[in-house]
Amino acid sequence: MSDPEEADVLLVEDNPGDVRLTQEAFRQGDADSTLHVVDDGVEALDFCYRREAHADAPRPDIVLLDLNLPRKDGREVLAALKQDPDLCRIPVIVLTSSAARTDVAESYDHSANAYLTKPVDPEEFISTIDAFTEFWLSTARLPNRAE
Repeated sequence: MSDPEEADVLLVEDNPGDVRLTQEAFRQGDADSTLHVVDDGVEALDFCYRREAHADAPRPDIVLLDLNLPRKDGREVLAALKQDPDLCRIPVIVLTSSAARTDVAESYDHSANAYLTKPVDPEEFISTIDAFTEFWLSTARLPNRAE
């Protein structure tokens, strides 16, 4: 992070509509943050590990992770991040359309920091992202920013 007050947020989302809504919510919000977007699980891990095309990427301060992703699903990404001693402190917030109890339980079993179900209504979706940014980017202290 170049600005110690600015958070680098990694959005891992393959639905272009959800990406646009999330970007809009971040533009409207007042949290100091940079939103980085990748659209599959392999690219998410490349970003976090700073590999391949993401060699110069910043270490994310927080990850917003969809579960249903191409190439490597969000469950695998979550497990990999939380099992890695260098990445395990990064808060991972699952943001997905699934409200299935098994998905919620499995996400928390793999140490997700929160589980948010995407509302279908665009205004409610933006409100959910606003609540995320208010808490995680304005109120909570993030590990990388606390140093």
